[in-house]
Amino acid sequence: MSRPLHRAPFTFATAQYESGDWDSAPLVPANLIDSVARYTSIPVAPEGVVVPLGSEAALEHPLLFLTGHLPVRFTAREAEVLRRYVARGGLLFVDDHNHDVDGVFNTTAREEIRRVAGPLRPLPNSHELYRCHFTFEDGPPATSHEMNGWGDNLVHPQLDAVLRGGRIAVLFSNKDYSSEWGYHPDSKRFLSVDNTRFGVNVVVYALTR
Repeated sequence: MSRPLHRAPFTFATAQYESGDWDSAPLVPANLIDSVARYTSIPVAPEGVVVPLGSEAALEHPLLFLTGHLPVRFTAREAEVLRRYVARGGLLFVDDHNHDVDGVFNTTAREEIRRVAGPLRPLPNSHELYRCHFTFEDGPPATSHEMNGWGDNLVHPQLDAVLRGGRIAVLFSNKDYSSEWGYHPDSKRFLSVDNTRFGVNVVVYALTR
């Protein structure tokens, strides 16, 4: 059953973790904030926040965005908070900025997620995530980076997820949305189709399911 729409101002939160380069996609928050304001009626804070993953503040956010290029190793405190976060119904959205299945971010982040939240499984492209606001008939939209043959030279047909009670607790992408959405919102006027629309679905899902 869907939860009521989140009515307090939604604040886009980037997870800061002690290992790796958590701040590798600094333009993504402003771009997705603009899209949520543009395409939905969700009240949204005009600026995002950086939230240490090992802090109690992480538990206050329905959605946490985590990305990077380098190895990910959660501290004991980060792992403890993340376990509580997913148990309480939060959604951790992890995007591999390398978009490389053999890369160090993908390998280590998956290991850490398995240790803390459980193994990632393919998320069916028929999942409600792809229809909760905009409709994506073929599942997660491809990015120009994977289509141009960067990273692992693969176009990844699915995202992976850890489900809790049928709900996505961890969403994992090898598609490099971090690069795809890493531009100033004013540049949207040059796009025939706004490529951040899938990010809106992630936000809507996190706030309503």
